[in-house]
Amino acid sequence: MAWRPVHGVVLIDKPSGITSTAALARARRALQAEKGGHTGTLDPLASGLLPLCFGEATKFASDLLDADKAYAAIIRLGVDTDSGDAEGRAIRQRPVAADRADVERAVERFRGSIEQVPPMYSALKRDGRPLYEYARQGITVERTARGVTIHSIEIVAFAGDSLSLTVHCSKGTYIRTLAEDLGEALGCGGHLTALRRLAVGSHTLADAVRLEDFESMSPSARDATLRPIDTLIASLPRVDLDDALARRFVDGQRLAWSDTAVQGRVRVYRSAGHDGAATLLGTALVGYDERLAPVRLVAPLIR
Repeated sequence: MAWRPVHGVVLIDKPSGITSTAALARARRALQAEKGGHTGTLDPLASGLLPLCFGEATKFASDLLDADKAYAAIIRLGVDTDSGDAEGRAIRQRPVAADRADVERAVERFRGSIEQVPPMYSALKRDGRPLYEYARQGITVERTARGVTIHSIEIVAFAGDSLSLTVHCSKGTYIRTLAEDLGEALGCGGHLTALRRLAVGSHTLADAVRLEDFESMSPSARDATLRPIDTLIASLPRVDLDDALARRFVDGQRLAWSDTAVQGRVRVYRSAGHDGAATLLGTALVGYDERLAPVRLVAPLIR
């Protein structure tokens, strides 16, 4: 296969049953893209929105790693598993005595700022090894609770031992852990049976293309699904430079900057030329020292 330079973002609807890395490999192979990366792992059990970055867009993947996420989750109450989800082994069963009012009270406890202990079946590392490697050997290591924010959590349906929720949360939130903690709050335990990611930052599943459909498209149709690199940093304030300043910026020079209305991290463009199009140059920091300092540069002339 002849690989080619491809630059941009594709919003993929990942099916359940495959890893995020496998989904990336399939999309990258379909595009014949030289370089690619994803913006936050979805477990094999999970389906839904998986933004994929190619070429120069990979430089800004961390912007979506840090973004809020939204999920639809289904929890089975009354059964704990060793992994916290349906892929694990059942280790404890308890009767479910909760009614709708009990569930509503329990859910309320998890809205706002909470602390979570990361699950053993996770990619977090301890002494250079991911926790899931310890878990597969039956080893449990101590984990430090981490602060996360549940912006909203809503009950979609509750019947018997099945509870469906939608969750809007900060980065680093484990929905498996939320399922387990909610089950404990109800006194019956529980585990995650299905998870679908609905949104990452401002990007939603409604704009995504199913991986299978993406693979079956014509080459030109696949290319047409590519979103611009600055899709990933659209929330940042914009700064435009003329040709002379743009050349100095891409050479890594810090530029004098007196616009005090703009501070912090910004996206930087070369002003529109004769073709009417501006060119993304990268990101920069504007400080109180009245300097525009390059942070991450895009290869020149990449649009």
